[in-house]
Amino acid sequence: MTEKNLTSRIAGLIYLGIVLTGIFSLMYVPSKLIHYNNASLTFQNITNAESLFRLGIVSGLLCYVLFIFLPIVLYKLLHQVNENAAKLMVLFAIISVPICFINVQNQFTVLSLIKSPNYLNVFSIEQLQSQVLFYLDQYQNGMRLVHIFSGLWLLPFGYLVFNSNFLPKLLGILLMLGCFGYLINFLGNTLIQNYSELGIGSYISLPASIGEIGTCLWLLFVGAKEKIPK
Repeated sequence: MTEKNLTSRIAGLIYLGIVLTGIFSLMYVPSKLIHYNNASLTFQNITNAESLFRLGIVSGLLCYVLFIFLPIVLYKLLHQVNENAAKLMVLFAIISVPICFINVQNQFTVLSLIKSPNYLNVFSIEQLQSQVLFYLDQYQNGMRLVHIFSGLWLLPFGYLVFNSNFLPKLLGILLMLGCFGYLINFLGNTLIQNYSELGIGSYISLPASIGEIGTCLWLLFVGAKEKIPK
């Protein structure tokens, strides 16, 4: 196995860790616990399944830690394609990490609220339930800010994939389209009050999902096998 192929497999393994922890923390846990139109039920769900909520926090933090290392490994793999694009890829990816960590504070606040310590006795149970939903909503708003950079890093990444001679050009195209998908969804959620109810966000983000998962699996199982010129 060549050094480039080994680097590719390492990148794929890290990417897989990000995909799995991301799905668990951002999709599975919220789907089981959070109902944004029902503060009482959400409060009850998190109280009854506090360990799942805590596991979601840990999984999310692990996802962000792995995301520190992924662009560095990808830089090693792709910098020869275009040095400036590779540096830009790393910059956009790394910027998102501290925002993610700061945003998790909203989830820790939710844990404090459901434990109802003595100093929160001045609040009624209805007020505590409303505050839990408020901080969960703030966490979602924070993730929308993260998605700006989740999109921006895909543009140079997709460019590098497209112009490499060992990764499918289709994946590069999907990654670059994914960049604009993230940005469109951010603008939609910011500018249009009922954007989430329109049901188009998941379709717009589809190229990013297919491109990232496809690239992850290609790096992990196929590796960096350079095409031999004819």
